[in-house]
Amino acid sequence: MHQATQIGDRMADKSVQPDERTVRDWMGPEAFDHWVEMRDWIAASYPGLFEPDWIYGGKKRGWSLRYKKTKAFCTLLPEYGQLSILMVLGRAEREKFEERRYSWSPQLVKLYDETRAYPDGKWLTVPILSADNRHEMTELMTLKRPALSRG
Repeated sequence: MHQATQIGDRMADKSVQPDERTVRDWMGPEAFDHWVEMRDWIAASYPGLFEPDWIYGGKKRGWSLRYKKTKAFCTLLPEYGQLSILMVLGRAEREKFEERRYSWSPQLVKLYDETRAYPDGKWLTVPILSADNRHEMTELMTLKRPALSRG
């Protein structure tokens, strides 16, 4: 029996690497707008630094678009009906996050507090549901790696 697709489901067809049209159709227009805005912001803020690459994380995690230089920067997760972004916050980033704890949204602080810390950091998966979420995510990204230009 085939289960109906639900919000947050991942693109799990390993046989085909997603293209822009596939991502747009899967995510829907509103979430795809967030996808485009985040990709454009990263490209403008870190010109020539990252060569995003599609990675397949298995049936459960599906396809994602990873931004990495030597260390992982962030990974965009095209989910059904929404965009989520995965960032690993190491010790230095967690200290910076804590210094600014009261400037983050209550939702992000709750997510941060509920995320388990591993030896390599907290693996934070943040849903992007609004322009405010997007802006907060760009703040988190610049906390992890200062922008090379004003994006």
